[in-house]
Amino acid sequence: MPVDQSLVGREFPAPAPLTVTSERVGAFAAAVGHPGDGHDPVPPTFPIVLAFDAMQAFLDAEQIDLHRIVHGEQRFAYVRPLAVGDELSATLTVTGLRQIGAADIIATTSEITDASGAVVCTGKATLVHASGAGADQ
Repeated sequence: MPVDQSLVGREFPAPAPLTVTSERVGAFAAAVGHPGDGHDPVPPTFPIVLAFDAMQAFLDAEQIDLHRIVHGEQRFAYVRPLAVGDELSATLTVTGLRQIGAADIIATTSEITDASGAVVCTGKATLVHASGAGADQ
């Protein structure tokens, strides 16, 4: 079933803040093959951890199956670098939606903020959702 156009403009917060720890940074760096030991600067793609939590909140709220999603694009724009000790929160906003054939092309923006509410970075993603006939094939 196609995603409803009324989603454009809706916000979906991640369920909980995330504290950036050396252990989390080290595990993330190892998982993505980034050199370092968790004491180096936080990898620039680390915010995907929190952005994914917000995306999962969106998918759960709208009952969209993750197995029908292809991650089409991701980018981050930074106000400042992330640092160990930051407590971060994310809110995903659906910023665009169009249908092409049996697919929904969903544009999202995830605003990552610190404990004071200041924006640290913004992630933009394009999600491709298989929605129509033949999606299970």
